[in-house]
Amino acid sequence: IMASSLVVPVIDVQNENFKELWPAMVVAIKTASFVALDTELSGLGNRKSLLAESIEDRYKAICHAARSRSILSLGIACYKKHDQKPADSYLVQVYNLTLLCSEEYIIEPQSVHFLVQHGFDFNKQYGHGIPYCKGNNKGGADDRGVHIRALFTELLRARKPLVLHNGLIDMAFLYQVFYAHLPERLATFTADLSEMFPAGIYDTKYVTEFELRLSASYLEYAYKKCKLDNGRSVDSGTNGPHVHIEFCQYAGHMSTYVDYRECPAVASVEEQTDICQRFSAFGWCPNGTKCPLSHDTDRIILQDEKNKEDKRKKRKRQREKKRSEGEGSSIFDGAPENKISNMEVDPEDPPGDQRGTVAEMCPDGFGEGSGTGAGREKTNDRSAGIETQKKNADAGTHRAGFDAFMTGYIFAYSCTVIRKEEAGEADKEQEEEEQSWLPTCLNKVYLSGKVAPLNVVKSTFSKSSKAHMQKMEMVWGRRC
Repeated sequence: IMASSLVVPVIDVQNENFKELWPAMVVAIKTASFVALDTELSGLGNRKSLLAESIEDRYKAICHAARSRSILSLGIACYKKHDQKPADSYLVQVYNLTLLCSEEYIIEPQSVHFLVQHGFDFNKQYGHGIPYCKGNNKGGADDRGVHIRALFTELLRARKPLVLHNGLIDMAFLYQVFYAHLPERLATFTADLSEMFPAGIYDTKYVTEFELRLSASYLEYAYKKCKLDNGRSVDSGTNGPHVHIEFCQYAGHMSTYVDYRECPAVASVEEQTDICQRFSAFGWCPNGTKCPLSHDTDRIILQDEKNKEDKRKKRKRQREKKRSEGEGSSIFDGAPENKISNMEVDPEDPPGDQRGTVAEMCPDGFGEGSGTGAGREKTNDRSAGIETQKKNADAGTHRAGFDAFMTGYIFAYSCTVIRKEEAGEADKEQEEEEQSWLPTCLNKVYLSGKVAPLNVVKSTFSKSSKAHMQKMEMVWGRRC
């Protein structure tokens, strides 16, 4: 496989073509091995409340945001493992749904400013968004018809692993917007989620922090680093599984709904670059585009790798020196150089609702860097029409869809590399089983500033909510 740019087709779904694309979306979800989701929101409310020391208090703040704000767009990436190809080959379908809440909701000025600055088209949203109502059912049937809440029901019925990046806020909004009124207690919410997604929930921010242990874990950084390492592994010809991505070929009328996002390979940077350390650590900077320092994620990754290698050589020299002097090694050996710990909370809040490819506004208050994905991947030639369609995607109009793709890629790569590291005779027998998804990360959702994640389980002391019990009976025709 030659090094090349990866071109990701993102299907633009809006009110006019929703009914036409419905059958394809339902089939993609039902046949997927796992489904990755991402959202764009109209705001999050008080940022400090989202970082409260008490997790229960955080949940209350998230509930207030989900009940008073709305989802502007939803990204869905369906990853299907190929049966007749290597174990880590996936056929991927990516959808970006533009939505419009039919009820009153808060939209924060700073969120509007940020989204417009990064290409979100509010004219398109208000003119062509797919309408929906939030909370409990309001007359319509969530298990019938062609509407966004029915699509969420199809996702539940498919019983697929759900993959998100820093997903607590996403899950709360998805529940409130497409499912039912959020329960008052966090334990009830997690109990409901565990039954809604029996195949498990995976958070790639938790995966990158605690399994891959990358220098930074914001979405774009994690995606580019995984793509880069996967490409190096492929190019080196080493034995073992690699992630291979393929996409459907869209022709005729269908091709008019597709925008293409090009992900160039990481460019080599020889000279030392003045990198913005805040952006490097958290993926956002209060100065935004006015910052005189570099926000180039490619440069940041390569600089991190150089720092890590320099640190390794330094430790080696120190060990050799200490051995000659008969001293022990420091417990701080191996700590990232010039990096703020990912477990710390950034002392300053980002300027608005920073979610999506450009910024990942999360409970930890960290943002996301702008730019395109990177790496080396097998990809098919596309028609000449791609070049004209790339402009729309590069402008940032499909961040939720592309973010869902990046989230799914990180998960697929993590499953591959962690399985490779743990490979043994016993593991080989289980490679093709569904249980090969990351068992150490199952139902663990990242919590900013906390060493332990939120466990999405139903405890013996918590009951499911009444609204959820009624929904489960509707979804699966039985009570849980």
